[in-house]
Amino acid sequence: MTLQLVWFKRDLRLVDHQPLARALARGPVLPLYIVEPELWSQPDCSARQWAFCRESLQDLQQACAALGQPLIIRSGDAVDVLERARCQLGVSALWSHEETGNAWTFVRDRRVAAWARERGIPWHELPQFGVVRRLGTRRGWARRWEARMGEAMTPAPTSLTPLPGIAPGDLPTSEALALRSDPCPHRQHGGRGMALQELDDFLAHRVQRYCRSISSPNLAFNGCSRLSAYITWGCLSMREVLQRSRDLKGRGVSSFTSRLHWHCHFIQKLEDQPPIEWEDFHPFMRGIRSLDHERFAAWAEGQTGVPFVDACMRALRAHGWINFRMRAMLMSFASYNLWLPWRETGLHLARQFVDYEPGIHWSQCQMQSGSTSINTIRIYNPIKQGMDHDPEGTFIRRWCPELEDVPAVHLHEPWSLGGTRPKPIVDCAQSAREAKERIFEIRRSSGFDRHADAIQQRHGSRRSGLPSTRRRRSRRQAADPGVEQLALDL
Repeated sequence: MTLQLVWFKRDLRLVDHQPLARALARGPVLPLYIVEPELWSQPDCSARQWAFCRESLQDLQQACAALGQPLIIRSGDAVDVLERARCQLGVSALWSHEETGNAWTFVRDRRVAAWARERGIPWHELPQFGVVRRLGTRRGWARRWEARMGEAMTPAPTSLTPLPGIAPGDLPTSEALALRSDPCPHRQHGGRGMALQELDDFLAHRVQRYCRSISSPNLAFNGCSRLSAYITWGCLSMREVLQRSRDLKGRGVSSFTSRLHWHCHFIQKLEDQPPIEWEDFHPFMRGIRSLDHERFAAWAEGQTGVPFVDACMRALRAHGWINFRMRAMLMSFASYNLWLPWRETGLHLARQFVDYEPGIHWSQCQMQSGSTSINTIRIYNPIKQGMDHDPEGTFIRRWCPELEDVPAVHLHEPWSLGGTRPKPIVDCAQSAREAKERIFEIRRSSGFDRHADAIQQRHGSRRSGLPSTRRRRSRRQAADPGVEQLALDL
């Protein structure tokens, strides 16, 4: 029997799953998901992420069982699990989607590749969306993305050959994986069934008001697509979301579909340069900040004393999601006003996001902290952000009940009332000025532009057709999307 092993990773669906379809054309398929305790012990992983993944796996397991062969669940080291499958079942080929994950998964995949070579087992890795492995140049990348996204979707299989004598296996709880308690009462539920409900509702009822909703925390939870977690975990394919969206017309549709392009654009950066997960793009930006534990704790717990910042952090902790402008503001406040290193604050945010996508996340953490050098420095005024996007204080009052008795005119700056009202842990205006002076002093350094041009050459978008090198910085900054163009939370 020429058994084909299909290794599911962050592609928890049967529709538009090319590795599965191609494996089925070769012989019986063993559909396998490996729960890797060491992966879940990494500092960017959390119980809320596992809960969503676990629900998605339960949905997939039932879908596979309905076709004749349940999804097989095994826990342990990936190489050990694959070797047991080879010894016990005789695996002819390994199939999976390519993965651009965190550094741990990159090292694990290299170990799996070595195992496959040593055993003479071909490992067929196929692209899941628009990211190109071993990309030589960014020129023409956008056209390649469009071509891939325009391909016909692969239909789900109609049946799977039963493999008798193989126990499906159990999904461990978060406690069994030794994950810390992580209450997230308003978290979305995982699974393709839930994903399709969200997609259908968005396209039928919400997409036309998408542009009005993406910046407001009061509107975003019900106005954005809320598809990001389902795309991250592969309950939906990028191709099916894009193709279904393009069947519609309107400004909201156009704005939404442009963000699907930027999704892959940012993941491509991590694919091309894995160290950006922990190392600044620009060498002049390395080591300029140090961790202040008190400031970090206040920010992470939503206790900075700046009402809009604290409300956003508390909402994120409860939902596992918040809209992009508020994500950017949280990162900006941590990086500039509190002068905290982006790696440490980025890890905290990664654990909070159910839709954590390493390629997007670490590029954005660096962009919002000024470390990319090819983007405009964006130092948000959190008080103005609150006044602009929560003028009545509805969002603040919901998440900061301690401010219930503060009059609306003072709600964004309650310390202005005087008396015993505590002041924020930093002066927002003064800390922003100091941060801006520090950053621009570095940017004026001799040799800064030379490194920045090299970064633009390697990572800048070519969609606009702008030349990639030796241009004024204003042109380089235009090559990557700004805040209004980019809402990767979808």
